[in-house]
Amino acid sequence: MMGAEEARIAEAMAWRPGNAIKRAEQALIAEKTRVLRPFGLTVPQYAAMYALSLAPGISGAKLARFCSVTPQSMTTVLKTLESRGLVERRPSSDHAQVLVTRLTRAGQALLRKADAAAVSVERRLVEEFTPDEAERLRDLLERAVVVLGETPAGE
Repeated sequence: MMGAEEARIAEAMAWRPGNAIKRAEQALIAEKTRVLRPFGLTVPQYAAMYALSLAPGISGAKLARFCSVTPQSMTTVLKTLESRGLVERRPSSDHAQVLVTRLTRAGQALLRKADAAAVSVERRLVEEFTPDEAERLRDLLERAVVVLGETPAGE
């Protein structure tokens, strides 16, 4: 049962979409964290491995953007994955100071298992909606990203 203070806060925040978006994101990340834990992976580590499986050798900066982490955090993620033998980082043949990162065989094998668990979370979420609702939700969220990424006039 909700107390008067909680009810007042809930009422005041009910119109704010940011609160609902943040709660949904936290629920999604918490569930992905739970299903990835048996594989010894965090969500950013899984996301980096998944991106590397699709684009081997992608730059660390692009990988960080894809995974929604800072470049510094991605460096830590990659060092951890490398220390576990899941990725290998070698100097680029074009630029000796650039490291090319790829999944190792062990990384590929672990990713196949972890991806099945992560996909099950996404499927569970999507199956809660009709196909039209799921498409509409993606469209609405994409529109939110676009509008919030724009600089308001006069700034």
